[in-house]
Amino acid sequence: MFTIAIRIGAPRAILGLKNPPVSGYDGGFPAKRIAAKNNASKSSKKTGAAVVRERAKGTFALVSLGCPKNLVDAECMAGQLKEAGYRMLKRPDGVDFVLINTCGFIGDARKESYDAIEEMIGLKNCGFVKGVIVAGCLAERDREKMLERYPGIDQMLGVFGRDDVVAAVERFQTGFLEQRAVFRPAPSQPLHDDRRLRITPRHLAFLKIAEGCNRLCAFCSIPLMRGPYASKPLEEITVEAEKLAADGVQELIVIAQDTTFYGMDNYGKPMLAEALRRLNAVEGFKWIRLMYLYPMHVDDELLDVIADSEKILPYVDIPLQHINDDVLRRMRRRVDRAATLNLLEKMRAKIPSLAIRTTLITGFPGETEEQFEELRRFVADQKFERLGAFAYCEEPGTAAAELDGKISEEEKLRRRDALLAVQQPIVFERNESLIGAQADVIIDSAVPKEKNAFVGRTYADAPEIDGVVYVTGEKLKTGDIVKAEIVGFQDYDLIAAAVE
Repeated sequence: MFTIAIRIGAPRAILGLKNPPVSGYDGGFPAKRIAAKNNASKSSKKTGAAVVRERAKGTFALVSLGCPKNLVDAECMAGQLKEAGYRMLKRPDGVDFVLINTCGFIGDARKESYDAIEEMIGLKNCGFVKGVIVAGCLAERDREKMLERYPGIDQMLGVFGRDDVVAAVERFQTGFLEQRAVFRPAPSQPLHDDRRLRITPRHLAFLKIAEGCNRLCAFCSIPLMRGPYASKPLEEITVEAEKLAADGVQELIVIAQDTTFYGMDNYGKPMLAEALRRLNAVEGFKWIRLMYLYPMHVDDELLDVIADSEKILPYVDIPLQHINDDVLRRMRRRVDRAATLNLLEKMRAKIPSLAIRTTLITGFPGETEEQFEELRRFVADQKFERLGAFAYCEEPGTAAAELDGKISEEEKLRRRDALLAVQQPIVFERNESLIGAQADVIIDSAVPKEKNAFVGRTYADAPEIDGVVYVTGEKLKTGDIVKAEIVGFQDYDLIAAAVE
């Protein structure tokens, strides 16, 4: 089994805890992951012939950047390479090639991807690695310009060229340079994600139920890179979930660019509620977390399923982006203030102990001071359990890039910081109110060099974007869900002691 070894550029320091969790506009998990082998004993038990055959194919390191949807793609490429006889190593030094799955969503993510490419090409130029293969959203977005900018790239794959990764490696290894890039059109059906080599901890996995997006929000470049929405069939989702449960997954996180649109393309109606019923029936999962809900199509049926299901957590990630009607119209969100307020009220009424995570954008073109103040009051009134705020980032090729009323970077950041200043005491007050209460905590990892100290999360915390719980207790193991008493908090994170 493989697990995350290095996270660089993650939204918050692992132990620093001084900055609020942040993410992309869509609630993503911006992080750099270098996959690592976590069970070397398995390879040592292979026959000598198997080891020779595997070494003959080559070794690689995997760098995965961006959101969980991109992570699933990286796992699929790693799985196909493993099937073909390639072996993934912990670090890039000395490998035959590095595979970088890039993110191209916003400026900071693109910079992180470019930095990773430059770093790996630098290792190649110094003789530490033999080749560099670039895949993912930024490759899809830049295409030939990427090869012009970085001639040291040996092979490049667009988003939908993902399943050509083995052929790309073979071209690199044989010196066939006539074809250095593969770009394929978005398929009418989503790619299959069943050939995965997971690099998340064993107890945690993402289930991608759809690809692409039909929303065409003015600020968002995802449809330019990921194409139109394509839902997986219900049967395929169920089979994939069953495999993940059999592999030891305790927490399943359901993802898509827009989970509430699931089924509209192939069933003609929203089918997320039915998909969740089927997932809830899969044996083995303890927690099912739902991410990336768009406000449209969140109906009573869906809310009832979340409220009544044994395993589906009362946690909803629903990026709202703004509350002012004029700003929402310019964003092309197709929702308004009244509908948003009604939805939030209904969600809290139907789902007990609901934790709502949302993301908001400040400084969108044309946003006035009065409109921002409306947004600020909205955050103060709603008291969201989790919130990320982002200064608007202009994306080339999007409708928002053509809008007038551009706001200075300094002012966008000022408004973002002002919004976070409203949210911070809300979080701290909530954390203080939890002291003395007991909560179920899933254990993610042990604290390095500390005895009986662990890092976990409550139902209200998605991995990497929300807070954590520091738990003390004996005989705890990664993947355990334990009852713990909250004894304190440190900024955005809780401190607890296991009670059973």
